[in-house]
Amino acid sequence: MPAKSLFFTGPEEVAVRREPIPDPPEGEVLVETEVSAISPGTELLIYRGEAPVELAADEEIDALSGGLDFPLAYGYAAVGRVTAVGAGVGDDWQGRRVFAFHPHRSHVTTAPENLVALPPDCPPEVAAFLANAECAVNFAMDGRPTVGERVAVFGQGVVGLLTTALLAEYPLAELLTVDLHERRRELGEQFGADETLSPEEDDVVDRLRGEDRPRGPDLAYELTGDPGALDTAVAASGFHTRLIVGSWYGSNPATLDLGGRFHRDRVRLQSSQVSTVAPPFRGRWSKKRRLDVAIDLLTDLDPTGLITHRFPVERAAEAYRLLDERPEDAVQVLLTYD
Repeated sequence: MPAKSLFFTGPEEVAVRREPIPDPPEGEVLVETEVSAISPGTELLIYRGEAPVELAADEEIDALSGGLDFPLAYGYAAVGRVTAVGAGVGDDWQGRRVFAFHPHRSHVTTAPENLVALPPDCPPEVAAFLANAECAVNFAMDGRPTVGERVAVFGQGVVGLLTTALLAEYPLAELLTVDLHERRRELGEQFGADETLSPEEDDVVDRLRGEDRPRGPDLAYELTGDPGALDTAVAASGFHTRLIVGSWYGSNPATLDLGGRFHRDRVRLQSSQVSTVAPPFRGRWSKKRRLDVAIDLLTDLDPTGLITHRFPVERAAEAYRLLDERPEDAVQVLLTYD
């Protein structure tokens, strides 16, 4: 059976290429993929041709060191087992279930240091959420929620829901979520939101700002992937609101209304990106430590209820078309491998 690799070959074009299964070279292992998770935010930008081609895919991940121009192998949430080890690699890697920040591919060769060894009792469907769970942990670290705060999360896709679940563990005064789709709003409540709102409601900004002083959330996250949602988040902010922008918009510009009370309220806009550990934490935190926390989060939460669809990798084009055209029907989509 040949190895199968997924490529984005043009806007809204996906192909699965077949090639011989490689032998692991010296110092590397061969991982046979069981499942890989599609990240509907970043990967849909690539699928639609909305990623900035002059930007490196990810400078911190060896498997994504190239650019974002077509044809492109992409993805960063693969789970599988080590089925062969190259010279110089310990036999203890043989048979391990591992997570790899690697494009969608049935067989992966890589150095062991590029893999996350998973607990023996961690199912592959749970481990597939690890990249997004690490994002949620990173958002919490960057936002620094504290006791008694009002917090709002814009976007209840996979990463938004995991962020909501993590924030629900904090002793907050109120946790609000905003999402366009009813199904995701219901999931937000299941994951711990006190109230879920639709951005289409006429009074959504007023409801987010509330009646108390200071008005507006103390902390807000923009995780929708929609540049227009950032403007709504700015409008809903109050005095000294910390607004964490976790969405990546690719080549899509965000138009913001920074008039009104934006400056007088000293609203703080801050980017948050998971590829690196933020400078304030680097003295004590490493990516491994953050990943360990993310694994614990998944173990406690069991996010498999968010899996709405599974597609064999050969039918990947259907998976992306579903996410692009019917986002109200899909949350987490997995690709499977024979």
